[in-house]
Amino acid sequence: MKAFIFDLDGVIVFTDKFHYQAWKKMADGMGIYFDEKINNRLRGVSRVESLEIILERYEGEPLSAERKAELMEEKNNTYRKLLSTMTPADVTDEVRNTLKELHERGCKLAIGSSSKNAKFILEKVELLDAFDAISDGNNITHSKPDPEVFSKAGEFLGEKPDNCIVVEDAYAGIDAAKAAGMTAVGIGDAFGYDKADVKIQTFSELLKLAE
Repeated sequence: MKAFIFDLDGVIVFTDKFHYQAWKKMADGMGIYFDEKINNRLRGVSRVESLEIILERYEGEPLSAERKAELMEEKNNTYRKLLSTMTPADVTDEVRNTLKELHERGCKLAIGSSSKNAKFILEKVELLDAFDAISDGNNITHSKPDPEVFSKAGEFLGEKPDNCIVVEDAYAGIDAAKAAGMTAVGIGDAFGYDKADVKIQTFSELLKLAE
């Protein structure tokens, strides 16, 4: 039996546009320049780290911890409003069918995501029941490339690292998987990352790893 741990955004669903729109609204309100190139630096990192990256271009008075917390909450409120528009149609048939087939083959499935909104997203797209465990931003203190989110996902599944296969689209996620002692599968942007143990172009190629 194999255990698959999936990053959420960029692998199962695609909410990058919502993150960008939410951070952009917050940055514009602060008079901070923010574009898609800067947004790409936020992929796979925590909300706190994302804010600090955006604030690199901030030229005003130093912000208190309380003000930073307010800005993160503002961003998240905007993001959740955008997420609320998601439907089951936001998950491809290929992803749904592959997850179903993996389960039928006896594989354990988990989510390993830095997002604190992982369960909310999965509920909106009606995929919550597709996973045996969820490790997300609500149960970790360190975000990728730290291995914590994947290590905990493996623990939740009751599996040792060498039996876990992590599917990631971000370099930081591949690094986290390797640090956790797990097999790292690169898809999307991570397809070209040389540290990935396996590289796939389509989600359904995962079935080959479960044979």
